[in-house]
Amino acid sequence: MPAYNRALSNEIEETPVTRPAPDRRRLIAPLVPAALASAASRALAQDAWPTKPVTIVVPQAAGGANDTVARAFGARLSTALGQPVVIENRAGAGGNVGTALVARAPKDGHTLMLTAQSAQTINPWLYKNTGFDPVKDFEPVMSVATAPYLLVANPQFPVSNLKDLIAYAKTRPGRIDYASAGNGTLNHLLGVMLNQRAGLHLVHIPYRGAAAAATDVVGGQVPITFGSFPGVFPFVKAGQLKVIGVATETRTKLAPDLPTLAETLPGFHANSWYGLFAPAGTPKAVVDRIAAEGNKVLADPALVERLAGQGAEPAPSSPAQLAALLRDDLKLWQGIVKASGATID
Repeated sequence: MPAYNRALSNEIEETPVTRPAPDRRRLIAPLVPAALASAASRALAQDAWPTKPVTIVVPQAAGGANDTVARAFGARLSTALGQPVVIENRAGAGGNVGTALVARAPKDGHTLMLTAQSAQTINPWLYKNTGFDPVKDFEPVMSVATAPYLLVANPQFPVSNLKDLIAYAKTRPGRIDYASAGNGTLNHLLGVMLNQRAGLHLVHIPYRGAAAAATDVVGGQVPITFGSFPGVFPFVKAGQLKVIGVATETRTKLAPDLPTLAETLPGFHANSWYGLFAPAGTPKAVVDRIAAEGNKVLADPALVERLAGQGAEPAPSSPAQLAALLRDDLKLWQGIVKASGATID
């Protein structure tokens, strides 16, 4: 079983003890200066931060989608903060190496992490030991961007939409393959989800990477695959692949004419997002400042255009909204990973 298998929240009830009613004036009076001092301390922490360069750890390899998003975002965040923002790639174990490193980093807001959704919500169920707890070890700061996944097919495959694919596959259980970037990857698990939600039996064919999977679908060796927008859309534009649907809840602004899979199969959606996190215990005032500045940065038209060129859309949020997204996706992928049977030591 994966290391992260705790309940997402626990409430402890204590048996009440009867005591004489205290003098409330005596209790409240000492608290007033303490509360004022605490508020002043929080304000000071926010105003003083950052006092040195900020490092954003990217737990994926340089040149990948998350890395390019981090560099575009970090460059503009640096201007907003008045301090250098350094991008540090710490790849390894599907993102676990860099993530565990940030979990143990100083809690002063000078070390952050910008990570892909899969490392934070799929790895805890996929790996037997990730070296971190995705909820307890981090302070969610904000979501930065989303990158849609597309279900695409070889142009010769005799279906062009999800309704026809479901009908076609149901008459051929176990005879239609789909390619992925490997066991436990997002494009593998999206296929598992489609099997579950549509009652299909598509057969998973794992490859060593998304590029190899897409290439074989273009070549006709495998009929369909889920692929990231930047990974497969160039083939779509070239007429080498056709889009069955987009795996987002609503249509993507990157290609608004493309239908979502949810339009045919309600409830089928899984966003691939990039989120900014700080080590647990980072002062709330600092987290709030980063989120406020970061959300302003995401409104920059030049950044919007830069992200679109990478197949991503800005996704501003509050810390609370990212925390809710994290918890929802942990629940979603727990069941999908279990159904897939995929595990990594």
